[in-house]
Amino acid sequence: MGTSRMFHIFVILGSAFMILLIIIYWDDVGASHLYLHTPVSPGPKIPHPPPQHQRPQSSRSPSFLSDIDAFVNQFLEPGTGEPTDPVPAEASNQSEKAEERYVPRREWKIHLTPVAPELRERQERRRRLLQEMCANDSLVFPGKNRSFDDIPNKELDHLIVDDRHGIIYCYVPKVACSNWKRIMIILSESLLQDGVPQRDPVAIPRDLVHNSSMHFTFNKFWKRYGKFAKHLMKVKLKKYTKFLFVRDPFVRLISAYRNKFEMRNEDFYRRFAQVMLRRYANQPTPPASVDEAFAVGIHPTFPNFIQYLLDPQTEKEMPFNEHWRQVYRLCHPCQIDYDFVGHLETAEEDAEHLLRQLRVDNVVEFPTSNRNLTASSWEGDWFSTVPVEARRELYKLYEPDFRLFGYDRPDSLLNE
Repeated sequence: MGTSRMFHIFVILGSAFMILLIIIYWDDVGASHLYLHTPVSPGPKIPHPPPQHQRPQSSRSPSFLSDIDAFVNQFLEPGTGEPTDPVPAEASNQSEKAEERYVPRREWKIHLTPVAPELRERQERRRRLLQEMCANDSLVFPGKNRSFDDIPNKELDHLIVDDRHGIIYCYVPKVACSNWKRIMIILSESLLQDGVPQRDPVAIPRDLVHNSSMHFTFNKFWKRYGKFAKHLMKVKLKKYTKFLFVRDPFVRLISAYRNKFEMRNEDFYRRFAQVMLRRYANQPTPPASVDEAFAVGIHPTFPNFIQYLLDPQTEKEMPFNEHWRQVYRLCHPCQIDYDFVGHLETAEEDAEHLLRQLRVDNVVEFPTSNRNLTASSWEGDWFSTVPVEARRELYKLYEPDFRLFGYDRPDSLLNE
């Protein structure tokens, strides 16, 4: 009889303790219980490991609270949802193989030295500047004061989510985004080779890097979760680590022009170059293809490109292409509290710092680029053929990016 009474007492105390834990964690988890049976990532579902009599010793001592954290976080682990974009047949077969295996979580790399204080201070300055500029009434730009709920879903397609590691990356074209997309593919394990996740960023083909089926973005939440999408986004924005990389806005424009109009790119030639040639280069009937245009030495000049950006007719027809769209329009820094702001000018240091902060530097390294990068010192030469008044108008167009991310006003270009 005594044993039965003790058993009932333990059951009651245990139930009360679990209720208390649920109350404590409710604030952090929010409405995660709404998604118990809903996948939150397009990646393959990883089954739980079979029971083992012996488990390897972890470098971190286990605790009851850490077990509860794991229980809560499983609601944000990858699922098996249908991809919203067409997936290559090879990638589909790889995903099916992935469901048959279990990928153990790796032990975090232990560093003997902490991150350098100057790197921490650099991040604090950048994040503090963002907060100050977003609160500064002297800086005005479209969409600055709207809430996250007011952002149209089509404007959230640059936010890539990795549920496996709790990371959100806002990619900015012409700011090493190809390599950061490679990093995200490796971390999310969305690309398999013979059933094994790809681990070498450089080995990922460029066509797959920019294939939308390789990435799960906030924009895809709408098709998958409907009216619950924005709420789930907020849960992830609260719990996950968010980062982006930026560069000097004028140098980014030079880089975009060099890549898209000085090289043979049929798509950009037909969509943009022909328009520029007709409007600003006295070419009423430009060559039909980029090969024909290059054969006779015809392509838009850099001043033509600047004219196109400043022409009010341009955005009446369509929004700026992502390669020259302002960062504040791509990544919404006044609505999203980014945990890390990298600069291309300090890319190597920032990448190492970020991967350590994310605790994934034992999984992947940021690849160094050997390509001919556009340098800030080239600005004077490139803008020498652009009228000063056009340069000033261009600065007004990109001033929010200059001020939000701490780039100096290019007075040498604007005061001639």
